[in-house]
Amino acid sequence: MANFLQYIKAVGTGIKHNRDLSKEEIFDAMSQILRGEVPNEVIGAFLLGWRVKIETSEEFLGAVEAFDTFIKKYEIPNSIELGYPFDGKNDNPYLFTLVASYLEKFNINLVLCGDDLNHAKGGFTVKQVCKNAKLGKNIFYFDRGEIFPAFTKLNTLRENLQIRTSLNSIEKLTGFASSEVGILGAFHKPFVDKYIQIYRNRYKRFAVIKGNEGSLEIFGKCKLWICEGDKIEELTIDPVDFGVDYQKSWDKISFEESLNMIQNPSDALLKLAKLNAAVILYIYNNHFKTIQEAFDAI
Repeated sequence: MANFLQYIKAVGTGIKHNRDLSKEEIFDAMSQILRGEVPNEVIGAFLLGWRVKIETSEEFLGAVEAFDTFIKKYEIPNSIELGYPFDGKNDNPYLFTLVASYLEKFNINLVLCGDDLNHAKGGFTVKQVCKNAKLGKNIFYFDRGEIFPAFTKLNTLRENLQIRTSLNSIEKLTGFASSEVGILGAFHKPFVDKYIQIYRNRYKRFAVIKGNEGSLEIFGKCKLWICEGDKIEELTIDPVDFGVDYQKSWDKISFEESLNMIQNPSDALLKLAKLNAAVILYIYNNHFKTIQEAFDAI
């Protein structure tokens, strides 16, 4: 505990005296937290200070590497890890159950991790969907409380803070399924650059989608970045170009409404899901020259 105070001072003593932590320091700080060696009030102070200071990509990378030592690992072949936010969705349904049905014939497995709702915008969660909807045989859902219990133990503390912390940004992709491809969403452009620096070497192919509600799902015109080694491909995707006329909601919907939408999908929602599947197929398999080609193959 004594040496943890140096990390509090690094992120919480004001603009003139704050400093960035090295990757080794943040690795140690996060490891102490996950081992349960730091009191909750000290963890809360650290998380708030770290976010206000503004996290560096190096710090994020060190924290993610600390996660590796606490996560139960699996081997899911032909899989894509989908990094959904843990703060839920408000306005539109999750599409992954419909997307998976389009990808089944390509022998592609979708891997998801869920947990109870983390505070931020509220909404319904991946966990709720996976516990209540019929999942295709190519969807592999894991509860974070089982594969990463040390992190789930922080849920109450984070909920009591009632605001986002740095953990919201780096909890979505953890590599637990040994997937060669990882995809996550981003709301703010600066985080796209940080995510690329953090994850580009942790997956054979890694993509960031500036999608709906900061998730990786496409409901309207958006940007896509695909990384493979040192190569980065940037694309603009507009559903209109694929004949998709789905009108996304701007109003809150209930979980029951969202569940009904994916269990009894409209033609427009199915076509939107097909586009999302085509994007994932294009990210996964570089045999397709364009997203349109992947869309047509589906």
